[in-house]
Amino acid sequence: MAPESLEELDRVVHEPSREFVESTNVWQFMQTYDIDDYDALIERTSTDVEGVDESGVDWFWDELVDYLGIEFFEDYDAVRDDSDGPQFTDWYPGGELNAAHNVVDRHAARDNGARNHVALIWEGEPGDVRQITYHDLHQQSNRVANYLDSVGVETGDTVGLYMPMVPEVASILYGCLKVGAIAVPIFSGFGVDATATRIADAECSVLFTGDGFYRRGSKVLLKDTADEAISEAADLTESGDTPVEHVVVYDRIGTADDPVDRMTWTRRDEWWDEAIETAADGYETKSLPSDAASMLLYSSGTTGEPKGIVHTHAGALLQAAKEIYFGFDHKPGDRFFWVSDIGWMMGPWTLLGNHALGGTVFMYEGAPDHPDPDRFWAMIDRHDLTVFGVSPTAIRALRKQGDEWLAGHDLSSLRLLGSTGEPWDPESWQWFYDEVGGGECPIINISGGTEIMGCFLMPMPIQPLKPCTLGGPGLGMDVDIVDESGESIADTHERGFLVARDSCPSMTKSLWSGDERYLEEYWSTWDDRWDHGDWAQKDEDGLWFLHGRADDALNVAGRKVGPAEVEGAAMEHPAVNQAAAVGAPDDTTGTAVVLYVVLEPGHDPTDSLREAIQSTVGDELGKPFRPREVLFVDAFPKTQSGKILRRAIGAVYRDEELGDMSSIENPEALDAVADAR
Repeated sequence: MAPESLEELDRVVHEPSREFVESTNVWQFMQTYDIDDYDALIERTSTDVEGVDESGVDWFWDELVDYLGIEFFEDYDAVRDDSDGPQFTDWYPGGELNAAHNVVDRHAARDNGARNHVALIWEGEPGDVRQITYHDLHQQSNRVANYLDSVGVETGDTVGLYMPMVPEVASILYGCLKVGAIAVPIFSGFGVDATATRIADAECSVLFTGDGFYRRGSKVLLKDTADEAISEAADLTESGDTPVEHVVVYDRIGTADDPVDRMTWTRRDEWWDEAIETAADGYETKSLPSDAASMLLYSSGTTGEPKGIVHTHAGALLQAAKEIYFGFDHKPGDRFFWVSDIGWMMGPWTLLGNHALGGTVFMYEGAPDHPDPDRFWAMIDRHDLTVFGVSPTAIRALRKQGDEWLAGHDLSSLRLLGSTGEPWDPESWQWFYDEVGGGECPIINISGGTEIMGCFLMPMPIQPLKPCTLGGPGLGMDVDIVDESGESIADTHERGFLVARDSCPSMTKSLWSGDERYLEEYWSTWDDRWDHGDWAQKDEDGLWFLHGRADDALNVAGRKVGPAEVEGAAMEHPAVNQAAAVGAPDDTTGTAVVLYVVLEPGHDPTDSLREAIQSTVGDELGKPFRPREVLFVDAFPKTQSGKILRRAIGAVYRDEELGDMSSIENPEALDAVADAR
């Protein structure tokens, strides 16, 4: 697409039928409050409307509590107190609740069949399947809570979850919430250093882990890595002692009964069956202040230590439930599958959002292409999944495997598709819509982040969609597009910076490390504006688009282009499987485009191919954006959630410090990037 226009995206691809629109939850909400159309919906829920009593952020977040059936133990005195500014808004002050009560206790207590409704369907990579009812989940969460009580965990203490993706992660999370502990999910694919950093920073006294998990047919050991991380964490604390006093080990790969594979064991270690399954299955969930911390989620920084992001019981619960109910149009029979690990925000978001509504979550343990590239399609068919969320990177990779892998799989159970994490290219978006969604399922392409436990932007299922769009602001989210001076330019249709003009209940409660970094990272660019760091643009039909991180933008001869646009143009060449664009200093243009490329099988890296790819990009975007160099690699460094680490690639090219690389899945790829020069 041209860097200064939305021409390639300026076509409506999805137009929901009137019947579908009127069946949606958001439409019913609009009818309840006499809201005429989408624009009025966004205005009424996010900004104060003159002459309308029932409007604005406070009205919406107040009304939402009863509308979604969220139960407080003690009523709140006000919707919010923002006397200290949007940076430190206190939501639902005076109220008391517990997220665990709302996502599991109240469902398990009902005699209308809810207690026996399936809360989780799980499939392991080898093909084993389990189903967990709300009654099962309630009892196991209580056992976790009683265990935590027995080892002295109190309100405000931190508990680490360095777990394989098994159903027990839900009961651990909810057990922590029940006792008032702060859950600290840690991605199971992290190595020693990344895990140790998080354990030490959070000062976790208890760590739940597993002996291992399955990945592409092999057993990946986890307990040994956990042991090393616990030891290394001691070196990162002021006292020199590890904070971890108790380790509970879930037996996933069978080492408990195999003396050959028996792991190193210390006095702090206990098997899950001994620690949890022997505990009592009744527990009185604690009543906690609305702003009590529920989770500590880490987001990797470009430099320095990862950021510890603090979420509250009320905020995380309300935001996730709102987005599942309205954006993903939750229905009682839905089976919701979002490809994520419990260590990433989308894992807890999926659990809390669906379980607040009594829904069913599908979980998968392993690789998306094992034993074959049709694993996702087979599971959708096998389990009648209705909502499927996945990253654009994963779809690009699966698309390259060929349409034949979709053949023979019935995907008609799908109602909606979802995506997040990075910008789409139009071709892959269209393929996802046509081939996976059958040309009928809206793609709910969302963007927000760990810092808000949800979305600033997300389409509503009632909206027409163009390729790659994010629809518009989420309900109750007062967001805008501004220029460098902070002035709104959303209605000029120019590209600018995505900001939030106000707080929301799920916005991080500062950072674990304190207020200084929090204010510097998010609130220092403009007065009382949250700088999200993304390039955004609103077209003439009111649809919003993102163009990547603003700090990743390539300013070539005074014109800015997002890396995703260069990469999308490069992928028009049939030999290109994946692409990553970075900027390099240039005497003539200020910044030059450098393009790293992973080739399709059967194509060799030659000078003639390099020139052909350069020409393809130049023809698509214009000569200024023709890559100065095209460099070939076998793989890109990526996070465990599938995002290409462009900033790491650029830093390697420019011989700069890498910063925090704790989220990288394949560090050896950085060496290949360095060797490609």
